[in-house]
Amino acid sequence: MPFIERTYGKETNAVINEVLISSDSHVIEPAGLWQKSLPKAFLDRAPDFGGQRPNDTPGGAQDKNKRVSEMAADGVSAEVLYPTHGLKCLSLDDHELEAACCQVYNNWLIDYCSAAPERLIGIAMLSMYDIDGAVKELERCRKAGMRGSVIWQVPPPELPFSSSHYDKFWAASQDLNMPVNLHILSGHGYSRSRSFGLGDTATGMTAEHNSVNMKLFQSVDSLYDLIYSGVLERFPKLKIVLVENELGWIPFVLEQWDYYFKRHGAKREGLAIKKPPSEYFHEQICTTFFNDAVGGHILSWWGEDNCMWSNDFPHGNSTWPNSRQVVSRDLGSLPAGVRAKLVRENVARVYNIPVPSPIQ
Repeated sequence: MPFIERTYGKETNAVINEVLISSDSHVIEPAGLWQKSLPKAFLDRAPDFGGQRPNDTPGGAQDKNKRVSEMAADGVSAEVLYPTHGLKCLSLDDHELEAACCQVYNNWLIDYCSAAPERLIGIAMLSMYDIDGAVKELERCRKAGMRGSVIWQVPPPELPFSSSHYDKFWAASQDLNMPVNLHILSGHGYSRSRSFGLGDTATGMTAEHNSVNMKLFQSVDSLYDLIYSGVLERFPKLKIVLVENELGWIPFVLEQWDYYFKRHGAKREGLAIKKPPSEYFHEQICTTFFNDAVGGHILSWWGEDNCMWSNDFPHGNSTWPNSRQVVSRDLGSLPAGVRAKLVRENVARVYNIPVPSPIQ
């Protein structure tokens, strides 16, 4: 497991024996889910993805009745659940099909989480083309027990996050206390084709190397639009979560934005924000982490109220079944109160859920 080779801080031999909540775990949608469940009008163009992937842990990611025992093997008492194959739905060009696929996924996830609703925290997947439809689906999923939504991290060019197109959705998310989650590999960015086409072979670069750059740039762009366009100024109770974007880059970017805001921006007429960008971040945005040694080293002085640990189960680079040992090694030297925020309290606060009893 490559992740185990990384360290965030001073190593400790003591195993941390406390409640852990993963802020970013996944389900594996079964093969044929959309082909079997979409309304007849969409069956001729139903996505054919789904099913077990070679490097993912089999079992509970598809079978709700096995999930809790696999969590117990990892010492994780609750998990916030995101799609795996379903993230591809958020880059479909067929607007009606995308919305229908999201509804099929949400129905499946509602049933999946019913096996242990206090431990399986469902996040509804929403299409953003039809905002009225997205709000209606958000309300339905909230009534069914879901605790947030996941939308495209990279919008199509004609619908940037700076557009007023989303305002009704931001308002509903704020009013329903449903955080909006932006997960990597979703939307209209590099992940649509995984073909980067920048002449990599001539320089010895690989698509994987370039994808690191692309996903970072796209994360920065989305964060920039949400802050600088005034979304968080207009909707002060809206919560945004950056999922699997890691955290080491964030304090540097915020520092630079604050510097130029204080030097130039605060004096400009028509600027959509009234406070330094970092203030919006600290008040309304959180980020998940699990594979970021740089970010881990700064947790002793930055991010204790905005960062949330995750295990990325069941994917191939997950810390499962060694999450407790990894937390002990990488976060064990932090003060107990800081560590408690990172591994359970922040995620419980963001999604408005009780800290569950320790898993057995």
